[in-house]
Amino acid sequence: MFWYVLKLLVLLPMIAGLAWGCLKLAQKMQQRTATGTGEKSVRIVETTMLSPSLKLAVIEFHGREILVSASRQGLTRLAEAPKRAGPDSALGDPL
Repeated sequence: MFWYVLKLLVLLPMIAGLAWGCLKLAQKMQQRTATGTGEKSVRIVETTMLSPSLKLAVIEFHGREILVSASRQGLTRLAEAPKRAGPDSALGDPL
């Protein structure tokens, strides 16, 4: 019984330290691979929920507005148009 408690006291902090180190390493790697803090080329202009599993979204990308449907299976492009001028294009609803 003594050896079990001794192993537990030695290995438990070692395993916890390894888990903590892996989390810190993953966080550091994620920060390293993140893009710069410059202006983003994609912006969500407007979203509308059609059903619990389906949304319509207008995405601004390089001066174009793209209408997409977002579902559990992925995104599908429905239409594309030039960027609108005016206060309507300044909406920023999250997807």
